[in-house]
Amino acid sequence: MSYFTPFLLPSSAPRAPGMLAKKQTVKASRTLAGLLSAAVLAALMVIAEQLIDNWAEGHLLLAWVLLWSALFAGLALLARPLRIASVAAALALQNWFAARAQAHYEQAAWELALQDPRVRQELRAAHSRSVET
Repeated sequence: MSYFTPFLLPSSAPRAPGMLAKKQTVKASRTLAGLLSAAVLAALMVIAEQLIDNWAEGHLLLAWVLLWSALFAGLALLARPLRIASVAAALALQNWFAARAQAHYEQAAWELALQDPRVRQELRAAHSRSVET
């Protein structure tokens, strides 16, 4: 007679990375892309301001025009690469969390199997079935 352990297959168990909702990933990656672009553009603004400050001495209007043009050029050039990088980072982080949760569930199942002989017997039977096929 087979013994079913609900602990081994919880309804809240992590899904495989391919089964994660794409909508959540896209929303998170857009937020991350926005933060990355803001940080990179802030760094570009500081660099442009330091460069312009050295040679602009009396031409304040020209300095401001060049500073804002550097900002918009940075937005235009770096938006797509930052979005791609943020999507990759969000997916890597999401996959890492899923792998950690899966490892946690496997460790808990193994500890349960060490304590309960019925679960241990089921694991042995499942292993022998997988070896036979």
